[in-house]
Amino acid sequence: MKVGIIGLGLIGGSLAKAFRRDGSVTVYGWDADKTITEFAQIANAIHGELTDERVKELDLLLLATYPEAVVAHMERLAPILDPRTMVIDCAGTKEKVCHAVFPLAEAYGFRFLGGHPMAGTHNSGFKYSRGDLFDGAPMVIVPPSFEDIRLLDEAKNLLAPVGFGRVSFTTAEDHDKKIAFTSQMAHVVSNAYIKSPTARAHDGFSAGSYKDLTRVAWLNPAMWTELFLENKENLLYELDVLIDHLTQYRDAMEQEDSAALCRLLDEGRRIKEEVDGK
Repeated sequence: MKVGIIGLGLIGGSLAKAFRRDGSVTVYGWDADKTITEFAQIANAIHGELTDERVKELDLLLLATYPEAVVAHMERLAPILDPRTMVIDCAGTKEKVCHAVFPLAEAYGFRFLGGHPMAGTHNSGFKYSRGDLFDGAPMVIVPPSFEDIRLLDEAKNLLAPVGFGRVSFTTAEDHDKKIAFTSQMAHVVSNAYIKSPTARAHDGFSAGSYKDLTRVAWLNPAMWTELFLENKENLLYELDVLIDHLTQYRDAMEQEDSAALCRLLDEGRRIKEEVDGK
C-alpha cells in the first residue's frame, strides 16, 4: 500500500510513523517547510517526498493541515488524482472542508472523506510526533453518503495500520457541533483561566486539578484561531451556556446562598456521573 501525507506536524508526522510500523506500507510526505520533509525522511518517518507524480500512485492520501489549506491543496490536486485513491483530511473542523471538497470529488471522480483523528498533545510540530499517538484513539469520518458501505469499510481497512480503537461516522454539521464542546471549549477555557494574575504566584500551591485544567492553554495560536472562527456559531453557543452557568455560581456565592451553591455543585457532579460513568 502507498500512502501520501500532506502536512508533517504533530498529526501528520504521527500518522506517518504509525504507517511506517507496517513494513508493507510505503509512506510519502510533504510539508510547506521543506526542511521538515527532509528531517522526516532522515528520521525514517517517510520513505521520500510526496511529489505530483507520486500522488497519482497512492492508495490513500491524508491531509493533516488547517481547513483552508486542505481546500487549497484539493483544488490543485483534484485534476491529477487517480479515481482509486482514497482521500481523507484530518482538519479540526469539517463543514468548510466537506462543503468545498465533496463537489470536487464528484466532479473529478475521486473518493473523499472528511476525517478527524481524536488524539493529540499540547505540543505541536513534527518533533513531538510519535507512532503510537493514535493507538486506541477514536477516528471520526464524515462520508458524502451513508449508503456506500463498501466505501466506509475500505476506509477502515486503509486506516487499520494506524491503530485507531474506534472509527465512527457522522455528518459535518454534527461533528462541528460536538467538537465545539469536547475540544474547542476546553482550549478557550484553559487559555482564559491561566490569565489570572494569581497564575504567576501559584508555585507550590497547585496539584492535579490545576494541571488538568491548564494543560491545553499551551496551544498553537494560529491554528486554533482559524478553527475557532470557522466554527464560530457552535463555539459561541457553548460559551454562552458556560457564561450563564458561571453566573449562577457567582450569584450564589455573592449572596451566600449555600443551598443554591450546593445544588449547583451536586447538579454538575450528577451530570458528570451520567455522561462519563462513576
